[in-house]
Amino acid sequence: MATTEQCRAALERLARNLAEADDDVRGAAAVERSVSCRLTDLDITFTGRLVHGRIEDLTASPGPPTERAQIRLTMTGDDLVSMVEGRLDFAHAWARGRVRLEAGLRDLLRLRSLL
Repeated sequence: MATTEQCRAALERLARNLAEADDDVRGAAAVERSVSCRLTDLDITFTGRLVHGRIEDLTASPGPPTERAQIRLTMTGDDLVSMVEGRLDFAHAWARGRVRLEAGLRDLLRLRSLL
C-alpha cells in the first residue's frame, strides 16, 4: 500500500509534468480551479489549486474533503502512484471504476487531453 508521502510525491510529480507539458496539454490545464484527490485506502484528501498548468498550495487532511472542489478525483493511493508512474492508464482505471473523476462539463472537456 502506498504511503501518504508517496502519494504526495506522486501529486507533486503530476504538477511538474503539467508544468513541463507541451502547449496543447498545458493549455488544457491553464484554467484556475480548486482540486481534490481523495485517497480511500489512506482516508486522506489532498487539496490544492490548478493554476496555469500547475498544482499549487497542496495540503493533506484526514477524511473526506471539507469543501467541494471544482475538480474531484477519488482513488486508492496505489492507483494514484501507478497512474503518475505510467503503469496504470487513466481511461482504463476510470472505465473499471478504480478512479472517479467529478467536474463540470466544461472542465471535463478541457481535461480530456490530460487524461
